[in-house]
Amino acid sequence: MRLSEFAGKRIINIYNGGILGTAGDSDLLVNPDTGVIKEIILPPARKLTGNKKQISIPWDAVKKIGSEVIVVDVDESGRYFR
Repeated sequence: MRLSEFAGKRIINIYNGGILGTAGDSDLLVNPDTGVIKEIILPPARKLTGNKKQISIPWDAVKKIGSEVIVVDVDESGRYFR
């Protein structure tokens, strides 16, 4: 998948069905030695959700990347489920 394809997707939380944001607004934390993505980082003060703090989603919490959405499983405390 190309980064441009990743950027247009909404990030949906399967835990509560909420929209966390869009991948285009996020940053990716990448291991510089291996090139493996470690986290998706969403900025604070999201217009869509009203979040006032940064959201870090571990790559292990990504369950599915579809044609229009990225499905993650993270609870309110930031814990993720494998």
